[in-house]
Amino acid sequence: MLVLVAPGQGAQTPGFLTPWLELPGAADRVAAWSDAIELDLVHYGTQADADAIRDTAVAQPLLVAAGLLSAAALGDIDPGAVAGHSVGEITAAAFAGVLDDTAALGLVRKRGLAMADAAAVTETGMAALLGGDPETSVAHLEKLGLTPANINGAGQIVAAGTLEQLAALTEDKPEGVRKVVPLKVAGAFHTRHMAPAVETLAKAAAALSPADPKVPYVSNKDGRVVASGAEVLERLVGQVANPVRWDLCMETFKELGVTALVEVCPGGTLTGLAKRALPGVATLALKTPDDLDAARALLAEHTGA
Repeated sequence: MLVLVAPGQGAQTPGFLTPWLELPGAADRVAAWSDAIELDLVHYGTQADADAIRDTAVAQPLLVAAGLLSAAALGDIDPGAVAGHSVGEITAAAFAGVLDDTAALGLVRKRGLAMADAAAVTETGMAALLGGDPETSVAHLEKLGLTPANINGAGQIVAAGTLEQLAALTEDKPEGVRKVVPLKVAGAFHTRHMAPAVETLAKAAAALSPADPKVPYVSNKDGRVVASGAEVLERLVGQVANPVRWDLCMETFKELGVTALVEVCPGGTLTGLAKRALPGVATLALKTPDDLDAARALLAEHTGA
């Protein structure tokens, strides 16, 4: 059984979309998406620098567009389940047929703008903790006033809060943590700091007509498989201000009998976690179109496609 997953914010790098636009029809497709959401995805995916694509309002639509484009390049596929990390949940909702591509990109555009506005209220950020015991780390973060915004499994936790709180964490690391690594994001996502964005996103979601997932959709909230399109949309809204439980998603992958995992562009982060948390599971990250043949072979082997 193969799981198709989509990465979250911070996975983007300058120029990462360039080789994908060379695929037949890709440039036209991305240009049409750009017009639909009034954001030049081609420019940001090919020419913009790291600071420009760090902007939440840019990064989120860019990541969803890249995920949709790279998945489409695989052809007609039938994964056993889909999931996404943070903003990647919107990409996964499109994979599952809950939203069409245009609706997914319209929603993520509004999500990115709303979260950027929320992040502008207070200087906040996120940082990954390398090493340490998860329970010890979570208790230490709470003592410092930080939120364990991403509990990613494989021992990885991401802290979120004000820049002052993150600076204090660097000076006072939890026992066993080797290093605190700042992430390339522009706010404390999945925390109370994002509460102002929830209302905006709820209004945007209310205008959509979601379909029920065609394949099992695994939610960041609690790792549960969600069978209702309306509930998927409701969870997408609430998740903005609540922690990502990718560890529970991977536990569900195990329960579903996962044998392979493919991460869409810009892949790497989630396959890295899977290699540590899901031993024996074949993994592949789509980084450039050169990875497509290997991904198709994995799909054929693990889905019968």
